[in-house]
Parts: sequence; C-alpha cells; structure tokens
Amino acid sequence: MLWWMLATLCAFFVKGLCGFANTLVFTTILSFGSSNLSITPVELLLGFPTNLILAWKERKSIQWKICVPLIVLVLAGNIPGIFLLKNADSRGVKILFGLVIVGIGVELLLREYRPRQGKESRAALLAIGILSGILSGMYGIGAMLAAYVGRVTKDSHSFKANMCAVFIAENLFRLPMYTMTGILTLASLRQAALLFPVMLAGLFAGIGSGNLLDERVVRRVVIVMLIVSGMALVGAVW
Repeated sequence: MLWWMLATLCAFFVKGLCGFANTLVFTTILSFGSSNLSITPVELLLGFPTNLILAWKERKSIQWKICVPLIVLVLAGNIPGIFLLKNADSRGVKILFGLVIVGIGVELLLREYRPRQGKESRAALLAIGILSGILSGMYGIGAMLAAYVGRVTKDSHSFKANMCAVFIAENLFRLPMYTMTGILTLASLRQAALLFPVMLAGLFAGIGSGNLLDERVVRRVVIVMLIVSGMALVGAVW
C-alpha cells in the first residue's frame, strides 16, 4: 500500500503542476509490481475528480472548437483500447506500455526544446485523436493528446483547461464501460477510496507549487524520468 501511496502522491503532484502526465507517472511506478488491469481503473477513479477541479479552475480558458473534435475521436478510440486492456496478454501489455512511454516521452522532450504552435491538419487530428483514445482505453494515457493540445493552445492555462475538458468526457465514458466489462471492481473502488486523501494532497501541492517552481523545468525532468522508466520496464519484462 505504501508503494501505491507514493505513486499517487507523485502522480497527482505532477497533475497539479503540469495538467497531465499523472497517468504515466502512476502507471510507470506501479507497473513493476502490478498489472495494468488493476492499476488503470484505480487511476481513473482518482483522476476524474482532479480533471473536474482543474477544468473548473481554468474554465475561462476552455476552447470548445478544440475540445469537441478531440472528444469525439478519443471516445471512438476508447472502445478498442478497453477491449485490448481486458483481453490482451499482461506481459505483452507491459512491454507495449513501456515502448509507448519511451516514444511519447521522446516526442514530448523534442517539443520542449523545439516548440511549435499553430494549426494542425485534419489527418493529424484524426490520427492523434484515435490513437489517444486507444491509449486512454488501455492505460488512461493522454500524453499523445497533450502533444497535440500543446501545439494549438497559447499558454499553460489554456492547455490545462482544454486537456481536462477532454479528459472529463473521456472519463465519463470509461467509467460505465469499465464497469460493464468487469475492469472496474469493488476492490478498485476500495483502493481508490483509501488513496483519495493522498491524491488531494498531491494535487493541491502541485497547484500551489506552480507559483514557486519553474513549470518547464519540472515538466522536462518528469519527461526524462518517464523515458528512463519506460526503458527499464521493457527490460525487466523482456
């Protein structure tokens, strides 16, 4: 339980500070000893209220013309992602997860040093939306979505607002789907209830630290740690 508490505190501190990457941090820490089938529903239960809190805090910066198309595409990708989480071999899922972490981490790191803002093509929107939905259905990961939203928003407030708006819709879709498929269980609910105070502590510590820490430096450190963790996870499972 101590390991789960540590993962929760770290993950939601990052969520409060950066607006995303909580799932990557949470799942990466726990994947060395637990299956994604037990990790993902707990993270969903903890992450949903944090998205509500951050979206409300940044509600003036929500841009529906960005959010709505992404919501539709992400939900379409959720269905095959949920099926894969439920039925795929756990060892294969862990290896895939590790490779996904490394790939997304490298992409995010490149974006940190070579930022670009502007309009994206419809093909890029379609591909990123569907792939993000599949990854969200399997692991709850929204980092690929973050890479896209970061390109089309002007500041961190707009980024957090639009990311969390998409996440809220996606979470509301996954909750009943996980319940119907048996992924979300009473054990998941109990685990999330025990971790809820830790989640709140991490979230508000992250929000409060935004005025004290350089958000860009913290984000880059988190990305590098994720890349290293993803490589270590693949090596350990392989």
